[in-house]
Amino acid sequence: MNNRRNFLRRSSCGFGALAAMGLMQREQLNATCIPSACFNPSGLHHPAKAKRVIFLFMQGGVSQVDSFDRKPILEARDGEMVPFDDPREFANTRKLGSPQRIMKSPWAFKQYGESGRWVSDLFPRMAEHVDKMAFVHSMHTDGVAHGPATLFLHSGAMNVVRPSMGAWTIYGLGSENENLPGFISIAPSIGNGGSRNYGAAFLPAKFQGTPIGSAGKTELRIEHISGGNSVSDFEPSARWQMQAELQRIQLQQRMLVTSPGHDSARMPDRDELDSLIASYELAARMQVTAPELFDLSTENEATQRLYGIDQKQTEAYGRRCLLARRLCEAGVRYIQVNYGDDSANPAWDQHSNLPKHADHAAAVDQPIAGLLTDLAQRGLLEDTLVWWGGEFGRAPYAEKNGTGRDHNPQGFTMWLAGGGVRPGIAYGETDEFGQNAIVNKVHMHDMHATILHLLGIDHERLTYRYAGRDFRLTDVHGRVVSTLFA
Repeated sequence: MNNRRNFLRRSSCGFGALAAMGLMQREQLNATCIPSACFNPSGLHHPAKAKRVIFLFMQGGVSQVDSFDRKPILEARDGEMVPFDDPREFANTRKLGSPQRIMKSPWAFKQYGESGRWVSDLFPRMAEHVDKMAFVHSMHTDGVAHGPATLFLHSGAMNVVRPSMGAWTIYGLGSENENLPGFISIAPSIGNGGSRNYGAAFLPAKFQGTPIGSAGKTELRIEHISGGNSVSDFEPSARWQMQAELQRIQLQQRMLVTSPGHDSARMPDRDELDSLIASYELAARMQVTAPELFDLSTENEATQRLYGIDQKQTEAYGRRCLLARRLCEAGVRYIQVNYGDDSANPAWDQHSNLPKHADHAAAVDQPIAGLLTDLAQRGLLEDTLVWWGGEFGRAPYAEKNGTGRDHNPQGFTMWLAGGGVRPGIAYGETDEFGQNAIVNKVHMHDMHATILHLLGIDHERLTYRYAGRDFRLTDVHGRVVSTLFA
């Protein structure tokens, strides 16, 4: 009977003790943590231009030649058979120079803004903000399939488990708000890397991202977080007093277990223990802050219209973008806003029926434009870096002489806005067809290094020793593209 009581007491109070221990040791931990894991508001290695990142991830690969990289030759030579070094065909057959049918874009391009940037009819709302953007037309990356390329985009590696960029970011800078996670992924997909795209890998687990909702669903919430409480009849002070007493008992028991003469081998790993402490501390604090933060109904009608929440086609992504702005205001350091699904064919993956791009563009165009407008109006765009793009681009020719475009990691477009970026510029070029990056090429490692630099982090110095070697997001690669800086 006594053993049963001890078991119940330990199982019901254990997490409370861990939380108490974490709270009691917070000052000590802050005083002894390694420099890159401590919060440094001015930047880790140099003054930061951006305090936070909002990454608008377009899962599946938007076609650069149908969106932001205008190539008149595609229309002039539409239907011609031209030899191309197709990356997918080479991966399968080891042959180069296969003839492919040039396919013009179904959408017309126009020039926008004082900068005169070319944007297709896919994105008329985003086009109104080109003077805020820095376009990078010369992106190239590793991985020709969605899974490897998506992992590479998020972690800088394809074949080993590495920390995600968001995890590296909060490992380096910490969170601006101790009551919220420092890294949040909104509506992530379970495919093409799944949780590894926001995971911490060998970094301490407390730096992993927190998923909110999932792809294909409209509900946005963190599991098991609510404003309710099973002891809500008690005053908060009474609840804390009761919990403190239970924690005191558990702390005494833990001290006995770890004292000399007792077997400590069965105690949790230090990383697991620290992460568990941090997780339950954070969960307790979020019970107060999260429900109100996630309640988008408190926004006025004008703001909801700005994000397209009043329209069925834009409602889902509009809610994600609006939540991103609220998280940004609340001090979340790295926010990923995913557009995709969990099917075998990711959203922008039009191997056939390229006009389907229009449906996806219509779903994200107004919400993204609304986000940029809202951030600018609130003065947040100055220190918030908005990053848009997918894992790769698409080919300028028809796949298998059909109606769609295949994957193209050799040349595609991303854009940045805010957070110390030069507005209204275009950097780099692809060839005349839009297939290969040829001028001022920017590898995904370079993009990672550049974004970290804007956050005040030297990508070569943000390292973590694991399994006998130092690791970093950019591995042994990466250069900072300083031309993009304001």
